[in-house]
Parts: sequence; C-alpha cells; structure tokens
Amino acid sequence: MKICMIAEGCYPYVVGGVSSWIHNMINSFPEHEFIICAIAADRKMRGKFVYELPENVSSVYELYLSDFDWSQEDSKWGIKRSNSWHKKRMKKDEYKALVSLIVNENPDWDTLFDFIKKPWVSVNGLLMGVDFMNAVKESYRRFHSEAVFSDYLWTMRSIYLPLFLIMKFDVPKADIYHCVATGYAGVIGAMGKYRHNAGLLVSEHGIYTREREEELVSAKWVQGIYKSIWIEQFKKMSVLAYERADLITCLYGYAKELQIELGAPVSKIQVTPNGIRTRNFSNIPGKLPEDEGFCNIGAVLRVAPIKDVKTMIRAFYYAKKREPSLKLWIMGSYDEDEEYAKECFDMVDALEVEDVVFTGRIDVKEYLGRMDCTILTSISEGQPLTILEGYAAHKPCIATDVGNCKGLIYGEEGDEYGDAGVLCHIMNIEEISEAMILFAQNEVARERMGEAGYSRVMSKYTIEHMIDTYRNIYEGFR
Repeated sequence: MKICMIAEGCYPYVVGGVSSWIHNMINSFPEHEFIICAIAADRKMRGKFVYELPENVSSVYELYLSDFDWSQEDSKWGIKRSNSWHKKRMKKDEYKALVSLIVNENPDWDTLFDFIKKPWVSVNGLLMGVDFMNAVKESYRRFHSEAVFSDYLWTMRSIYLPLFLIMKFDVPKADIYHCVATGYAGVIGAMGKYRHNAGLLVSEHGIYTREREEELVSAKWVQGIYKSIWIEQFKKMSVLAYERADLITCLYGYAKELQIELGAPVSKIQVTPNGIRTRNFSNIPGKLPEDEGFCNIGAVLRVAPIKDVKTMIRAFYYAKKREPSLKLWIMGSYDEDEEYAKECFDMVDALEVEDVVFTGRIDVKEYLGRMDCTILTSISEGQPLTILEGYAAHKPCIATDVGNCKGLIYGEEGDEYGDAGVLCHIMNIEEISEAMILFAQNEVARERMGEAGYSRVMSKYTIEHMIDTYRNIYEGFR
C-alpha cells in the first residue's frame, strides 16, 4: 500500500518525540511505500532534514504556512499569470461555502477544496478580494462588531492565509492518509480522502487543539478577541479531521475523553499506546569513573519553551544547595529556539550553579546508562518516549503532571507494578527540587521505582505491541 504520512512542525526537521515515532513507524513497515507531507513554518526549513529517510520513502512534499503565492507566477511554473483576480467573483455556492467556514456554521469544505484548487484562483487575490471582505463583514456583524473593522479584517486575512495555502496543495495520491495531528495536517488528510477516495487515519500524540489553545492563551503577539478567533480556527480544522477520519487513535484514556469533548465521534476512537524498541536499551554502557559520587539526572529533550527548561534549572539550583552530589544533564538540540536556549545558558551562568551540562544532540543510548533517573518538566506532552526509554533502561523519572505522565508513573487501571517515579505540578520548583533530592538520597527507592518502570514498559509499551496494532489498522483499510 501507499501511505501518505502527514506531519506538522516535526518530521523530518526535528529530532525526538513525534518525529522519532514517525521514523520508527516507516522503518517498521518496509512492505509499504510512504510519501511524506511535511508542513513547516516557512521556506527557511526547506531540505533541512535531520533524519536519513528510510528506503521505503518514495517522495517528500514540503509545505509552508507562510509562503509566496505561486499561482501569481508566470507559465514557467505551469500556471498562467492571473492579474485579473479582482474581476473574478465566486459563484453563489462558493461564496456560501466561504461564509459557512468563516462563521463556522457547518462549513462546506468540499466546495472550498474545489474552488481554491482552480488554476485561476490565487490565495492573495482571494484574501484581498471583495468576496472575502464581504464574508468577513458578515462574521464581524454577527459576532465582533465591537472591534475596529480594519484590524478585524487584517487579522482574518492572517488567519486564513496559511489555511488557504494548504488548501491550494495538490495532494499526492495514496491509499491511506495518515495524519499525525489534526490542524493543517488534518486538512490535507481530508483533502486527500476527498480527492482520491482513500482512507483517512488521524493519530494524535498531544491533543492539537488544546496545545494551540495553551500557546495562544500565553502568547503576546495576539490579544483580546483575536485569541478566541484563532482558537476557534484550530478547533474547526480539528473537527474536520475528526469527522472525515475513518479511524482516530490516541495514546491514553484521558486523551480519548478530550477528543470526544472536541467533537471526535466516540465510535471512531481507538487507544493505541506508544511503543519503543526496548532491546536498544538492554546492553547500554553504564556509569563511567567520572560519574563516581554523582547522582546524574538526565533530561532528554529539545531546549524549547514547551519543555520549560528554566523551571528545571531553577529547581536544580535549590536542590544542589542541599545535595551537592546532584548533576543535571540536559541532552538534546538547542537550535530550534536559539533565543530561549541562550536564556537557559545565561540562567545557569547567572545562578552560578555547578554541574549543569548541555550536551547538544546525542545518541541517548550512549548516555542513558550513566543516569540515575530522567526528568521532564514540560508544560505540555502526550505520552513521552523519553520516559519509556528511561524505563527500558531501568531508570525512574521525575515528570510534571501533563499528558500521560501520571499514567506512566503510577500505572493505568489494573496496573500493579507500583510507582515508577515522582509526579510534580507544572512549574512547581519546590516539588521538582524535592524529587531531585529524594532520588539523590534514597538509592533503594530509586532502584525500586526503576524496576517498576521496566516492568510497566515491557508489559504494554514495546514497539512490538505498537506495530502489531498498526499493522492491523493498516490492513483494515484494504
């Protein structure tokens, strides 16, 4: 079968997390041909792959949420120049579909898919045209007449620019469209199903709408009513993916509840936990002579705001004062958000805290055996692979109460393995600091929790379990 894997903001540009999951999935099904649709912010990411693509990847399509309107180019791009967009108007059914989308009343996506795909339609022309402005006026009149209309209009243009660019994409033909999120990936998947009469599978690791909502609530670049308008935009795209999907997967029970709350039909949802190659961590190197006397805490992550590395550093600062044997290893890339990474480096210098090591990108197998535990202080997660990998190496974890971290540490219903780490509240420096000290001072508890984690990962979270599940899912689309 030909499977089109659709991802936003991760594979093949970013290491770890969802990207690792996608890479493992493709490698695990060599009998299938994979096409990658990779959605990035802009063309700065073009071709900057951090993975060597597996042999069964036949092609990669890169899409950008901020891009040039290629439909305005001349015929060398295969499309005639269209300078008369302002003279062309939408047909009644097309305009009605546009209004239904903007006011979010049973959006007629298919009519818009067909309209925007027309060669003469330019995204810029549509956004700057009379029809779009009139549709926005209808939304303004009904919902937000208290706002300044010019601000409202330009905000709506900025909201719909990335969506319309995505809808202009000529989706390659496949047997299955596998979206590793809703959002813009879900829109592409829905278009693929519509155009090619194929299957649509949506696999959420984090709940896309909730993650975008969390980001927007704290964002400084958008204020007032425009926060809620952006949030609604992400919700309507997710609803599209849920409604069109043949099957929706999530990683744990609470995620399923959130999907249902956001509009996913309960009959379509299947819980499919993550899986890791546990054998990769069975004979990894242990501690080195230089580790003698240290309690090594390992954070395998990319240095980015969502991982809240600053809280981790502050907690370590206070723990180190009380327990000098502690050493913090921050293991992962710091080129995704260089400004945030610099702030973290500067914080370590300003606090004058010793024994904080930034390794950059590593092979986790070369370091994990040296650790006494792992740590994750994220403000948002799905079902973190780094916790599972730590468990496979018999390492307990410290984690914030996000995503499925609670279930991984304490076990899901019917799990009798016991605590495999310490759960802390988000951004709670005192709790995280105390957990660090506990692991440094209580070797017996540390080893007991590590064994509980190992038993848990082997019982439910192996790559073999996951691949068997997805093999059955893929075969079900035949």
